[in-house]
Amino acid sequence: MFLSRRELGRNAVVGGTGLLLGSGLMAEPAARAGQEFMDVRKAGAAGDGKTNDTAALQHALDAAAGTSGGVFVPPGTYLTHELRVPAGVALAGVPAWNYSGPGGSVLRLAGAESGCLLNLTDARGATIDGLSLDGQNLGTGIHGIALNRTVWGKHEDGFRIERCQVAHFTGDGAHLDCVWCFSVRHSMLAFNKGDGMAVRGWDGFIIDNWFSGNGRAGYAARRENASITFTANRIEWNGEENMVVVGGDGYQITGNFFDRAGTCGLALRKGRRGCEQVTITGNFIKRSGKLANAESHDSVQVLLEGARGVTCVGNNIQAGRDDGGTGTYSPSYGIVYQGLESCVIRDNVLHDGALRELMLDLGGQGDGVVVGENPGRVFKVKG
Repeated sequence: MFLSRRELGRNAVVGGTGLLLGSGLMAEPAARAGQEFMDVRKAGAAGDGKTNDTAALQHALDAAAGTSGGVFVPPGTYLTHELRVPAGVALAGVPAWNYSGPGGSVLRLAGAESGCLLNLTDARGATIDGLSLDGQNLGTGIHGIALNRTVWGKHEDGFRIERCQVAHFTGDGAHLDCVWCFSVRHSMLAFNKGDGMAVRGWDGFIIDNWFSGNGRAGYAARRENASITFTANRIEWNGEENMVVVGGDGYQITGNFFDRAGTCGLALRKGRRGCEQVTITGNFIKRSGKLANAESHDSVQVLLEGARGVTCVGNNIQAGRDDGGTGTYSPSYGIVYQGLESCVIRDNVLHDGALRELMLDLGGQGDGVVVGENPGRVFKVKG
């Protein structure tokens, strides 16, 4: 089945619901290149959760390549090995997943032979929308979505990941290596054994997502990284840091909810260099350090290490323990900082913010460091 670009655009405005209205809306192949929208069932995919649909899905993607075409994945479960997404292609499904599991249009990893499920290495300008990617915890180190490069590309990637769930992979939910210009919005990257999202790159918009229950960090940028807008996300219950940035430059971290990290809630760490020009504003950072040694500085809500040009202003910070009043209270520290230059830490509220110290200065501060007016009280465990 095919849908004209104009019809596709109209349906996208209403959240894709028009795609569910049956074959009556689907036309024959458009006469001109660039106007096709292919239904993978017509390409031979079964979507029954039993048949290996790799060949049919890849055929549909390849057919759309070079025409700025689209590939529609109707609701169903499609077993597949690694798929390579070409440039300028929209791969779209129906987003009916929920927090507990996949739903709607599901791409399920068929075996442990793949490096990832969706390979975006050559997917310049592509859109991935409305899919559930299910890794089934197969193999070792298999990513949900991956961009694998060892050198930077000659042009912007410019791909978009929208309204997708990426869960239960033995690697990272999204592993983006040498990425340049991208966006991830309204998605859930959860319950993966690696990071929810691991980024080496810059110029990213990461907005309104869940990063939940991953084995390592919710969001991690441990190598070259810069120019990231990270807004209105919920980052929770990850095994290590909820968010860790090493040597990053140019971050806007605003209006997020960080909850129950295994170690640091939010960490700006120093690698070969410290982080620079980072704004941390209006976030709620709660119950960090669940799995950390209480004697270490990993039992902390916010860690700022060797950074320059950082504003940490207007955040709300609170200690606690697991839901239902169970588990260990944490963390030991509210905000720990060391070796800063030209930074401002003020007007944060730490009411019951930590178990030992609200603000811990480890020394080595340079010029222009302003710390003050961070009211609160140490959390006292009752009984």
